[in-house]
Amino acid sequence: MIIGDNRLAVIQNIKKNANERDFTAKAEIGDPEMTAQEQLQLVQDFWQDRGKLSSKLNGLLGRGIINAITKTVLASTKVEGIDKLKGMPKGGAIITANHFNQIDALAVNRVANQAHKKMEIVIEDTNLKLPGFFGYIMNNMGSIPLVQSPNYLGRDFVHHLSHAFNRNHWVLIFPEQEMWWNYRKPRKTQRGAYYFAAKCNVPVIATFIEIQELPKLEKKDPNFYQTRYVVHVLGVIYPDPTKSVNANATEMMEKDYALKVACYEKVYGKKLNYDFTDWDIAGWRGEAAGKQTE
Repeated sequence: MIIGDNRLAVIQNIKKNANERDFTAKAEIGDPEMTAQEQLQLVQDFWQDRGKLSSKLNGLLGRGIINAITKTVLASTKVEGIDKLKGMPKGGAIITANHFNQIDALAVNRVANQAHKKMEIVIEDTNLKLPGFFGYIMNNMGSIPLVQSPNYLGRDFVHHLSHAFNRNHWVLIFPEQEMWWNYRKPRKTQRGAYYFAAKCNVPVIATFIEIQELPKLEKKDPNFYQTRYVVHVLGVIYPDPTKSVNANATEMMEKDYALKVACYEKVYGKKLNYDFTDWDIAGWRGEAAGKQTE
């Protein structure tokens, strides 16, 4: 699904980032720009508003919209490996996935729905400032915004995570951080998600989303074919009670990344290599096709 303009320019950013092995670099164009203080104030205002009746009503509506889109727009999304969740103790968990689309969280939401779990989503603070429909959804879908403030991360963020876990909710965190549009490969996972899993003593549910190309061109842009998703549930990674938070974070991160790489290599039949090729962008007809349609 194509959301947003300038896809060809975004792909060039992804190409540059991949070849430079800069896996957390931004690729999207036109994201909101804010100062650190503005970002912190934005998130503080977000949490303050959660107590208002209007916010609670919008939250119910937002979750309803998310579930409706999950069942309709992403109706073709398949889930494989759900049986690997059998035997999980009752309680909260962090669920991880590769991040390649503005609505890829909804693909993961299909896993939560099948497991009869409610899922909250960690988002970048600036997503709260997106215009229009996406801004509304970001503010009202069960979001936990993340802002790079030591005080917030060490106190408020952990509090909001713990609140979700205490309600037996899952929390989706994208350990790749930035979204790389339709990028097929699993990127290096960053440590944050696993640190918070270890600190809150909850397991990590590892998933990898496969992007399958369909033989139909996108109506919005003939440079791309339509795609659909397969969410692979890879297993559950538990913190070791005999190890420190830091040791657990590193070990859980490495296990999750290894599972994602193994799944990528199995479903696509390719060894992981980060040198960029046109194939890396699912559905893209490539630079030659793009020049023909200019």
